[in-house]
Amino acid sequence: MAYLNNFVADRIVREKAYPALSQWTANPYTTQWRQFIQHWPNTVPMDLYEHFSTHRVDYKLYNVNNYPEQSYYGIGIGFFNFDVDYFGLLAEEIISGVRANKIRILFYYDEGDNPKHIKTRLDELCAKNSVPADCYQFISANTAADQLERFVYLPCDELLYWHRNMEVAPMPVHTRPRLRDFTVLSRTHKWWRATVITDLHRSGMLNNSYWSYRTDIALDEPETDNPIEVDALDIRKDISTFLNNGPYSCDTLTAEQHNDHHMIEAEHHYNSYCNIVLETHFDADGSGGAFLTEKTFKAIKHGQPFVIIGCAGSLATLRALGYRTFDYAIDNSYDTITDNTQRWIAVKLAINKLKSQDLHAWFESVKEDVIYNQQLFCSSKDHRLNTLLERLHND
Repeated sequence: MAYLNNFVADRIVREKAYPALSQWTANPYTTQWRQFIQHWPNTVPMDLYEHFSTHRVDYKLYNVNNYPEQSYYGIGIGFFNFDVDYFGLLAEEIISGVRANKIRILFYYDEGDNPKHIKTRLDELCAKNSVPADCYQFISANTAADQLERFVYLPCDELLYWHRNMEVAPMPVHTRPRLRDFTVLSRTHKWWRATVITDLHRSGMLNNSYWSYRTDIALDEPETDNPIEVDALDIRKDISTFLNNGPYSCDTLTAEQHNDHHMIEAEHHYNSYCNIVLETHFDADGSGGAFLTEKTFKAIKHGQPFVIIGCAGSLATLRALGYRTFDYAIDNSYDTITDNTQRWIAVKLAINKLKSQDLHAWFESVKEDVIYNQQLFCSSKDHRLNTLLERLHND
């Protein structure tokens, strides 16, 4: 069932909603339009509007001075800034409508931050600004959102990668011999990623694989910010040596091209048997939720089975979305292990078991499910969006 939905924006420029609360000046279809996240209060164009249009889900966009009752005021979050008073920045026309129960605030956030922390902060801001505690709803890409009142989970990066990679045809799924065992790619250094790649490297599991690790691109995080107990693996010195010898690359693309969802390196998909996905989070901010990004959906679209090095429950989340996870062909028991160190050990054992097999015969055994996943990903996501809207309406 399709829902007709009303949304409100402070300004509408060339039929696009100007990012809510933004102080940055830019026009659609320009380089500057992609730079809102760099400027306070770090709100961005809300991708939900693009997804509605792409998948032909009906909605109407109104100016702040003329909107019907029971509308949503959409706020796209680039990153959730706990120092920003999101309600205090609302225009008078909006906050008066919120207080009169004529309009609700809808946050859209495609990151994996702990939604419990976000809810605590937003509830504090509601009290501070004398607005009803139930005046907002929050869309999050962290599955833990579904455990909270007025929060809802959406696989945002499934929709985002669908949109940004739509001009690239999916790789044909073939059964010709492939040159490489695995594809294992990492663009940004994180300490947990360094741990697992070092462990795979020193164990010889990356031999005959496409693999990379960009030691020259790093987040500002301390070495202690690692959910895996490195001393339990006796790997601390090996990590240091591995990082000192980097960066490691398996193609000629630039760092910017690696982060461009419009592009793929085709041989990484059609010429290796399995994608070992290094997801964005291994722990998802201590939330207990899972967070899936384009890294997983890229493998699905371009015809590869996969092992996910990420949060516990990642495979369960994919199954709930309708995807098949090759449980008969991969030891996926790691997905249920919440202890981060033990989960990594279990993932490594699963990869080692794959490495010891005839991977060509193994791939032929999973081919039908690879094709099924590819077709599911490439299909319209109108059902995903209508289910989201139904949940928002019923909340």
